[in-house]
Amino acid sequence: MRVNSMVSGMAIVLAACGGEKKADDQSTTPEQPASAPAGAPAAGGATHDVNMVLEGTSYKYDPAELTIKAGDVVNFHNKSGGPHNVSFWADSIPSGAADPLKAAMADQMAPLEGPLLTEPDAVYKVSFAGAPRGEYKYYCLPHLALGMKAKLTVK
Repeated sequence: MRVNSMVSGMAIVLAACGGEKKADDQSTTPEQPASAPAGAPAAGGATHDVNMVLEGTSYKYDPAELTIKAGDVVNFHNKSGGPHNVSFWADSIPSGAADPLKAAMADQMAPLEGPLLTEPDAVYKVSFAGAPRGEYKYYCLPHLALGMKAKLTVK
């Protein structure tokens, strides 16, 4: 009986320590940028870069305004002054945009809120495949009080 208990205990310990890395596990380090989750529509459009920076005493997205087409991808780069993220205001995006954005944003901290990028040069990708036309206002959660916000327009 004691041997059976030990074997059972070891099996539990090994199962808890082992395990596979999930296929949908996304990293936001420079070596492996985050991307749209598996099953998300592939973007056939252009790729745009938005830098998240601290310049002097100003936290900002560069550019602060960007116009793209539906199907384009935006790479948000943590350049300086991090941690940074991208969070969309649910009441400041077009009607019907929340579901495509949620599907395109990996590793969300909350709905429409990307993860904090803590590593220098980390990248967070957001695909606008299936996104309706209109304005998408967004902000950096840690730096909102310091004015870090921007606007993206899908044409």
